[in-house]
Amino acid sequence: MDKKEQEKFVKEFIERKPTRCSKCRGRLRYIGAGRYECFDCGHEEIDDFGKVKEFIDENGACPAIIISECTGVPEEIINGMLRQGRLEIPDGSTMYITCEKCGCSIRYGRFCPDCIRNRTNTLKNVFFNPEVGEKPQHQLLLI
Repeated sequence: MDKKEQEKFVKEFIERKPTRCSKCRGRLRYIGAGRYECFDCGHEEIDDFGKVKEFIDENGACPAIIISECTGVPEEIINGMLRQGRLEIPDGSTMYITCEKCGCSIRYGRFCPDCIRNRTNTLKNVFFNPEVGEKPQHQLLLI
């Protein structure tokens, strides 16, 4: 997911969040796990994450296309939730998402641990400067 795709996902994801109560048009407050409660009448609304979470809680893990068909949440949004780490594919599943760098199978996120480790090491090398010394962690006091 490149930056443009990520921005599109965030925009789409935010636009799909409930902002007003479907019963009385009152304001909603977030109560957790994709659920919102109306300040005025107490009616509960559910966003896309709540719908997907509720479906998985009731039916167990399923392919994204089935979750999409049953909940009405677009498959792209579900894949975005996996990339953000909001959802995880259970270990032992037949299908996984892939690392954006090397293409290996991962359960959630954008990159596998090996690619993150390589990226971190690359960043460490960029910031290494031989003129900068290291401070000692422990100093002996001479009396």
